[in-house]
Amino acid sequence: MEYFVAEKIGRVFLLRLDPGDYVLESINELIRREGVKDAVVFSAIGTLDECVLHMVTTIGYPPKEFFKRWKDAPLELVSIMGIIADGKPHLHAVVSDKDYAYAGHLEEGCRTLYLAEIAIIELIGANLTRKRDERGILKLKSQPDAHET
Repeated sequence: MEYFVAEKIGRVFLLRLDPGDYVLESINELIRREGVKDAVVFSAIGTLDECVLHMVTTIGYPPKEFFKRWKDAPLELVSIMGIIADGKPHLHAVVSDKDYAYAGHLEEGCRTLYLAEIAIIELIGANLTRKRDERGILKLKSQPDAHET
């Protein structure tokens, strides 16, 4: 186990998406526009009519992944959670149709049907990044502050 500390909480972003807006693409635009380096996505609700999630299907490494895709299908967006490290989001989502709930890694191409509301808290001083280990597994790390001497 390894853990990292953010010295302060920064801005809180409440992102409203309208019909036709794309979820991950909009989060990435917010990250770029506002210069968000490290943050936690802690809440998201809404509806989608297109969605792409991927999930692992094996326990060996490297994993085999399955991409579940919906097009012109009404879905409830139940949750999005994850960490933005060094301006790069790693997010998972839960969506449901009238019969089942599905969870997986959020991909581009998830389109808002009626609305979506996403809450993001900026972390100050965490200096997060992700680096691959010797097996190629991407791991969350903290890097020294460039301003420290």
